[in-house]
Amino acid sequence: MKQSLHSLSWKCLFVAATLCLSASAYSQEDEKNNTEIGVTMGPMVFLGDLGGHAGVGTTFIKDWNWNTTKLAVGAYAAVYPQQWLGFRLSFNYGAIEGFDASIKPKGGDEVSRLDRNLDFQSKIVEGTVMAEVYPTVFLEDDPDDVFARLRPYGVIGLGVFHFHPYGSYRDPNTGATEWVSLPELHTEGEGFPEYPNSKPYKLTQLNIPMGFGVKFFLSENVNLSFEIVHRKTFTDYIDDVHDRYIDPALFYKYLSPQLAPIAAAMSNKAVGGYSNPNYKTGSIRGNPGNNDAYFTAQFKLGIRLGGGSAQRWRNSTHCPLLRF
Repeated sequence: MKQSLHSLSWKCLFVAATLCLSASAYSQEDEKNNTEIGVTMGPMVFLGDLGGHAGVGTTFIKDWNWNTTKLAVGAYAAVYPQQWLGFRLSFNYGAIEGFDASIKPKGGDEVSRLDRNLDFQSKIVEGTVMAEVYPTVFLEDDPDDVFARLRPYGVIGLGVFHFHPYGSYRDPNTGATEWVSLPELHTEGEGFPEYPNSKPYKLTQLNIPMGFGVKFFLSENVNLSFEIVHRKTFTDYIDDVHDRYIDPALFYKYLSPQLAPIAAAMSNKAVGGYSNPNYKTGSIRGNPGNNDAYFTAQFKLGIRLGGGSAQRWRNSTHCPLLRF
């Protein structure tokens, strides 16, 4: 079922990208349509099993840790068949991370996550196709006159992203700390026969970006936007934490002599490790009921190309309803 869903999602992404490119080609033939290119920059924030604040962990903004916020940059191209509708193809590059050590204990459920002491970091490479909808255009007397206009909008679409979690490992022989790749350590027994429902996870996944923003036209052809876009994902392994602690003997059974001790150490980093009754084999390591998520809060600088209607905008004498 999951494989069929992913296959359908890939087909939808291909169709959406084709429609976006087709609309761009059509816009070149109609001076009322506009193509826009631009760059983006702003924080990228992880919401998952690691880190967070007081209480039960969530994949909501409540568990945003400022100290783990990283910068993301990107570029995009968009076409606007109508003033109220746009289609955007964008690419983003950023980083996310999570640290249980970031939690400030308040004496509640967050204490167990703090004592768990896991961490991760990952780069994110992402491509999305999204639709932009500008509802206030229908309240404007002349939508083509955009200079000094402020327009709120909503976005939704389909994306694909690549991640690769790394965790901090302290070498017991040298005391040095390094970041080691987590997928090949099978920290929760992914792919082990003893855990038939735990499969190795794919590092390239689909997401659904959705959010809102506001655009301000500095001139007819230059605009500045700020938008917040949340990514709903279909994986709980962005941070390599999903379900329960496994028997550490299995690492020595299935992994190489070099990887086995590292995997055992990375699987359980709580004080006392597997001898701690709260973190023994079978105890809860993550929350399988919630998939991981992340969001961006970015500024966008856009430039509209092909100013076929720019002269008409400049000569407009209408007074738009939504001006500063």
